Amino acid sequence: MHDLDRRSLLALAGTAALLPAVATAAEQTLPAPQSTTRLWPGTTAPGLINKALADHVIQRGEDPSWPDRAMDHIRDPRIDVFPARGTPNGAAVLITPGGGYLRVVVDKEGYELADWLAARGVTAFVLFYRLPGDGWANQENVPLADAQRAMRLIRANAARWKIDPKRVAIAGFSAGGHLCADLATRFDRKVYAPVDAADTLDARPMLAAPLYPVVSMDPAIAHMGSRTQLLGANPTAEQVREHSVDLQVTRATPPCFLMHAEDDRTVPVENTVRLRAALKAAGVPVETHLFEEGGHGFGLRTPKENPAAAWPELYFTWAKKHGLLG
Repeated sequence: MHDLDRRSLLALAGTAALLPAVATAAEQTLPAPQSTTRLWPGTTAPGLINKALADHVIQRGEDPSWPDRAMDHIRDPRIDVFPARGTPNGAAVLITPGGGYLRVVVDKEGYELADWLAARGVTAFVLFYRLPGDGWANQENVPLADAQRAMRLIRANAARWKIDPKRVAIAGFSAGGHLCADLATRFDRKVYAPVDAADTLDARPMLAAPLYPVVSMDPAIAHMGSRTQLLGANPTAEQVREHSVDLQVTRATPPCFLMHAEDDRTVPVENTVRLRAALKAAGVPVETHLFEEGGHGFGLRTPKENPAAAWPELYFTWAKKHGLLG
């Protein structure tokens, strides 16, 4: 595990492509992590096949005051840390941004939610997980391995980050919502060899919030881009089952907050409907919000006049009810 402070993060901008240049005026107000922690010891994560792989960031938006960055290659998975501001309440949330397992969105599904949570006294960690198609052994499980490792490192460093190791939740969007639900259901799967004492700790999140998530690998409702990146073009029936998170729900799955827009044309709302049904059947507490409009990939950027813009406060109220906030 290696840590970098904010000054080091900026110094790395040119080499690791962590923070690509944007307009100076906008740069002053962009949410930014205070530090970053690499997930794995050594020079790279385990199982690297593509030795030429390097971290890389793209700028998807044309308006520098409204950035939409994404990492489309990740060699060095990490968590970027947003410490709680004001009066910390001891709670923490691991955020898994979306991107179809082809990229990891930086701003609208990562840093913006982290900053929103930090302003409310919650320490937030944005996970930049390995992408299956980048060339890794056991590609279908490398995102889950990174999520498990991140949860364990957060708990191992709870005193340092001034959080309660029992009160660590996860929230994720789209394909990151699949990873969020994957951790909530397969937190105890052995998907990597332990590397240090942190790996003796529990990877089960206290609560989970898969948001407009990819859930099923069933071609009838799957987001086929995510499925192909994760499982390849011709997965086996067992792979489809193992990675359809609705089929992996058990009574040990933590309480879940689900949110989706009915007009989502990228990830059909039936993904959330199936996950809710599985949670209910297993007796897992679940709160579900299905909005008439919103589309896909909106993060915190839904216009205020759209009812879907209410989801962050609905989530915060739910998390408080379930004890995350003490």
